[in-house]
Amino acid sequence: MLVILMTNLSYAQNPSIGVLNIETKGIQLDPEQASNLVYIELVKLGTSEVKDMHDIKSILEKNQLTPVNCYGKECIVNAGKVLQLEKMVGGTIEKIDKKIFVSLRLINVEKGSIEKTQVNEFMDIPSEMQNMISITLKSIMNINIDKDLENRLKNESSFESSSSNSGVQKISASGPRMGLTFVSGSAAKRLTAQEKQGGYDANPLMTQFGYQFETQYLNSGNFQALIEAIPMVTGIDQGFFNPSFTIMNGFRNSKNGWEFGFGAAFGFAKIASGYYDDKQEWHLEQDWDIIKNGVNTHQITDQTDSRGTFRLVTGFVLAAGKTFRSGKLNIPVNMYVIPDKGGFRIGANFGFNITDNK
Repeated sequence: MLVILMTNLSYAQNPSIGVLNIETKGIQLDPEQASNLVYIELVKLGTSEVKDMHDIKSILEKNQLTPVNCYGKECIVNAGKVLQLEKMVGGTIEKIDKKIFVSLRLINVEKGSIEKTQVNEFMDIPSEMQNMISITLKSIMNINIDKDLENRLKNESSFESSSSNSGVQKISASGPRMGLTFVSGSAAKRLTAQEKQGGYDANPLMTQFGYQFETQYLNSGNFQALIEAIPMVTGIDQGFFNPSFTIMNGFRNSKNGWEFGFGAAFGFAKIASGYYDDKQEWHLEQDWDIIKNGVNTHQITDQTDSRGTFRLVTGFVLAAGKTFRSGKLNIPVNMYVIPDKGGFRIGANFGFNITDNK
């Protein structure tokens, strides 16, 4: 007696249920594929005894019935009776403008009535179709829903991840960087000057290498906004070590890879106070002989000088570039300019990484 009672309770708590084809309009899924997703989500819920899709098809064929175009209540109820099921799920998934509407109905076969209908409006994100169906089914079955997921699928303003970009892959350009930089103006004069004159006897065209770290803080449509941090070392090929650190606010088009950014560059360099004489030759300020030459009337300026002391130097950076893609390989190529009152620095670099672009 107890065994029979427990069996009946289990049956009452887990009603038998089946799914026919789900009508689809304007989406990539056909009715059979849509019904398979509904079937999978029903099984995952674990609240019903879900009839196997193959068994449904086989039984209906034996009774000369077909799930094709069986979308109305009467047709679904008749199919449910043939399948000897308590409940059936039917519905429609349709794309209208830039929205996807998922409408599902829970039908009581014995009573021939609709127990509950749930219609949800989502953003057009085909890759999230399974989550849309899951949310709608849980609403029908009175099961708690992940409100954060629901909100992100329904409200564009609150959905900042790459999932909101239908058919668009987020680009990540983090990775090593290498390239060349060219220094012009007074800084170039100081670099190329002889060491006895406080220069470095170097070439104004120098190599660079470093690494770019980036973090996305906004993603909408094809648009990404990024914070980029780039530690870099310059001049190893010229025999001196010149470290720098650049932080930029970057903007990138995820569809075509074009980007631009702006920010600040920080570094350390040996700086000394001095002046240019009438022959435009550089001298340290303390080299002026007041007793011999009187008061120095030349303009005193601060310039790069190997005899000076290390100071923090800053600059404003403007950059632009494009990330080329081949499968999972990303190859970012960028150019930048750092304007200065005594000239400018201009450079180009490239890098690479392998990413899943998720």
